[in-house]
Parts: sequence; C-alpha cells; structure tokens
Amino acid sequence: MAETEALPKLREDFRMQNKSVFILGASGETGRVLLKEILEQSLFSKVTLIGRRKLTFDEDAYKNVNQEVVDFEKLDDYASAFQGHDVGFCCLGTTRKKAGAEGFVRVDRDYVLKSAELAKAGGCKHFNLLSSKGADKSSSFLYLQVKGEVEARVEELQFDRYSVFRPGVLLCDRQESRPGEWLVRKFFGSLPESWASGHSVPVTTVVRAMLNNAVNPSGKKKELLDNNAIHGLGRADSSLTP
Repeated sequence: MAETEALPKLREDFRMQNKSVFILGASGETGRVLLKEILEQSLFSKVTLIGRRKLTFDEDAYKNVNQEVVDFEKLDDYASAFQGHDVGFCCLGTTRKKAGAEGFVRVDRDYVLKSAELAKAGGCKHFNLLSSKGADKSSSFLYLQVKGEVEARVEELQFDRYSVFRPGVLLCDRQESRPGEWLVRKFFGSLPESWASGHSVPVTTVVRAMLNNAVNPSGKKKELLDNNAIHGLGRADSSLTP
C-alpha cells in the first residue's frame, strides 16, 4: 500500500477514471458505512445498490444513488442490474440463527456466488468480497466452511482483480438485535487494543481498508487481507470520520 501522503493523489487519479460501482448488502452494517464513505469521497461517477428491497434515505447526498431491486431466488431474470459496473463490493450475509442452516448457505454462498457470476458477465473488473476471519472450506464449522467455499468459487470466475477481506469480530452497533454478538463486541471493546486488534476490527476500519485498497492499483489478480492487514490498511490515513 502506498504511504499515507500518496492516498489523496491515488483517490484523485481514481476519480478521474469515472468508474461505476455496485454494492450488495447495503442495508447491513458494513454496507451502510461503505455507501456513506463512497459518497463522501466521491470516488465513483455512478453508485448502484443491488438488493431485495429499496432503501430510503433522507440525506440529500444519497439522491443520485441508483437502486436495483432484485429477487435473489431468480437472479438470472435480473442480469441487467449487474451490467456496466467496473467495481463491485459484496457485503451480503446473514446468520444461521436468523435464517437457519439452509437459509444461511443460500444467502452467504448461493446468492453471493450467483451475484458474482452475473457481475463478471456484466463486465465487472474488480470484485471485493467481505468474508470472515478463519474462513476455510474444509472447516468443520458451517459458517467458516461456507465462507471459505464461496471465496474459492468466486476466485474461479477469474475477475481481473479479486480482493477478499477477512475481518474478525466487527465492532459496531447493529440495527437488528443479536445479543450474543453485542456481548462479544463489549468484551473486545474492553480489552487492550494490542490484543483486541488481532481478533476484532471496527466496521469503519474495514470500510477504509476496502476503499484505500480499491484506489491503489495492483498487479495481483487476488488479494487476501486478514484482520491485521485490514487494521493496517484501514489506518493508512485519518481523513475519514470514525
């Protein structure tokens, strides 16, 4: 990653390319913050949200955001929603508790993979996937197994650039209640930073890492950023509001 002082120049060069972007999962915590920062930095000439329902925004900054409402069970019927985007960010995800084991696999693997396939066919060059620390397709834990499997299957699509982010526990306040995760976030939030940073990360830091990485040209077809790398890249500057 370039030094901090180079980031403004990288961002300006990126803006001059007039690229378009789509976000999957903009209603979730990471997707919401990602959208906000993309708009504040004015990195893309066109921003499109792809989701199962239209989101409502009161702020004027969101007035030019395009929204494509799709049925994830029939994504082939909505292939046009995935056409013409240079960059894609996938923040889709649910939990086994909320959707059941079958529903979790459906969302976190099937929906993500099909979306990636349509994005690739639609011309997307750089696909960014929000995964999880410990993702491993051979894991005995369903959550980590599914995350690892979808990582590998998206890689097979051969995007020009494929960036995978594996954060630890996301530190933020969810809109929907997940008591167990709330306790975990409180636990990590009370620990010394040097220890907690190895296992957790603020959502704002993840978003900063995603965007700082996107504006920085790379010759690698695949980039795998673990929790420590996300911390480093997300702290490369302090120009974004926490």
